[in-house]
Amino acid sequence: MSDWRENDRKAVWHPFTAVKEDTVNVPIVRGEGAWLIGADGKRYLDAISSWWVNLHGHSHPYVAKRVAEQVQKLEHVMFAGFTHEPAVELATRLLEHMPEQFTKVFYSDNGSTAVEVALKMAFQYWFNQGAPRKKVIALEDAYHGDTFGAMAVGGRGVFSKPFDPFLFEVEFIPTPVVGKESEALDRLSQIIEKEEVASLIYEPLVQGTAGMQVYSPEVLDKMISMCREKGIIIIADEVMTAFGRTGTLFAMDQCEEKPDLIALSKGITGGFLPMGVTVCTEEMHNSFWSDDEAGKMKTFLHGHSYTANPLACAAACASLDLMEKDETWENIQRIEAQHSEFAKEATEISGVAAVRHKGTILAIEYETGAQTGYFNSLRDRLYDFFLERGIILRPLGNIIYIIPPYCITEEELNSVYQAIREFKL
Repeated sequence: MSDWRENDRKAVWHPFTAVKEDTVNVPIVRGEGAWLIGADGKRYLDAISSWWVNLHGHSHPYVAKRVAEQVQKLEHVMFAGFTHEPAVELATRLLEHMPEQFTKVFYSDNGSTAVEVALKMAFQYWFNQGAPRKKVIALEDAYHGDTFGAMAVGGRGVFSKPFDPFLFEVEFIPTPVVGKESEALDRLSQIIEKEEVASLIYEPLVQGTAGMQVYSPEVLDKMISMCREKGIIIIADEVMTAFGRTGTLFAMDQCEEKPDLIALSKGITGGFLPMGVTVCTEEMHNSFWSDDEAGKMKTFLHGHSYTANPLACAAACASLDLMEKDETWENIQRIEAQHSEFAKEATEISGVAAVRHKGTILAIEYETGAQTGYFNSLRDRLYDFFLERGIILRPLGNIIYIIPPYCITEEELNSVYQAIREFKL
């Protein structure tokens, strides 16, 4: 055990972790349901689904069985010139849950690449028309991933600062949260009137890393409608919001206006294996070919070594099986109701500045004066407080959020609420 921890410190570079001598990473050896078990036997309630990926609980036996069966048949095959049943099944079933204009699924390997694919498709769509457009509209404080295209359309700040000179120009508009709807719509109107815009990208209804900022389907419908009148390609980044997180299978299900491209990842495999998916409409897909001799030049020349990995596809199909069960939706509705009830109480907790709730997502923002943001000094106090009590929360600065796996029990979720009550600013 001591060698393991020491070798971790010596050999492994962990994400989003300051490089310092006293960093300690908790060794985890097993997972079951909503719990992770440390090497010392201590149990940790995973209240954030391990970065929002785990839908049904750790080491879910049904998903594990499907993956194990697939391991015995086919672990991987390149996806250019070849295909396999799990990829076809998953694509077919995803499309069955979407409006009929969505007809094609493009596989990649994580959320950032799903977004990169969507951006490249939008840019090449215009290129293939012989009328290239280069401008993208995004929301302030957005987060779409850490590859260069995804960074470019994310809010500029400490995450992107070393790379700002290399990122393409983006027009940012205010996130249309309550009180900023008119400002956002006015700014959007100004941009689309004077610029030839290639695409609009957004996290539908909830901006995750921005602190779980929530906005309404009605204002999003208005934004999409305005862009649609100008022929602008609409990209929904549902990497975090899909698969029940906002109370419906996809966040777009709560909107009248639909996107042209959808990026999916995180919960798609139930937290078992990496996978990214970009779903597009028939019109978008058809723009990448023609009958003439130059048609091949319109090909979407993008791919990944592990595109449509059969093991990941099998896990995603198994996760989708579970998503289609009534029991899962009963749990989602229970979590949503519990969050809603506690949200009312949380507004009265001393030191709480704001409470935000959407579906299975609950965020609590603490008052810290002028100092806000990811590196808020309160972050470490919050993290350590909950970890000592066996609860995994990963604060976004002075904001904590709960996005639990759907198997979490009423009692387990109440224990998280109780710890929040006990924290003193």
